[in-house]
Amino acid sequence: MNRRSSRKSYEPKTLSETMNDQQSYYETMYILRPDIAEDEVTKHIDKYNKLLEEFGSIVLDSQMRGKRRLAYQIAKHREGIYVQLSHQGDGQHIFKIEKAMRLSEDVIRYMTVKQEGPLPTPKPSTKSSTKADDKENPETKVESKEDQPVVNANTSNSEKDGNEIKENAKS
Repeated sequence: MNRRSSRKSYEPKTLSETMNDQQSYYETMYILRPDIAEDEVTKHIDKYNKLLEEFGSIVLDSQMRGKRRLAYQIAKHREGIYVQLSHQGDGQHIFKIEKAMRLSEDVIRYMTVKQEGPLPTPKPSTKSSTKADDKENPETKVESKEDQPVVNANTSNSEKDGNEIKENAKS
């Protein structure tokens, strides 16, 4: 019996089979004017999230990336507030959401990219978690400072060695 005939041959997957195995989703990055107040920014984020849901899309993740300096001037602005939005849908909603962004005077630039691969996992906002930790345990920062020895910059190495010897002699 021939060994080759008993083995199953390996057939690579076609491109369409590979694409069906992975889920596709979209990432939209948009830049808001830098002079917008923080509550207005959250209103814009909520507005676009609701629009996507109305158009039959699923919002996977929405993150405000903060104010950053632009590489070049856009509409007389040198900075912008970046927002990243991950969503999943049939693709028909892209035109509608981009039209809403195009008509808004607060959005100075936007771009949508189709992504392939595993779906993104939502990340908790870092600002709220650190503020909550500070409110719950305000003593943690103080305790960590108390545990560390205080060294005076004017103290020389010979004085430090002398102090160590005195402490060892006492015990």
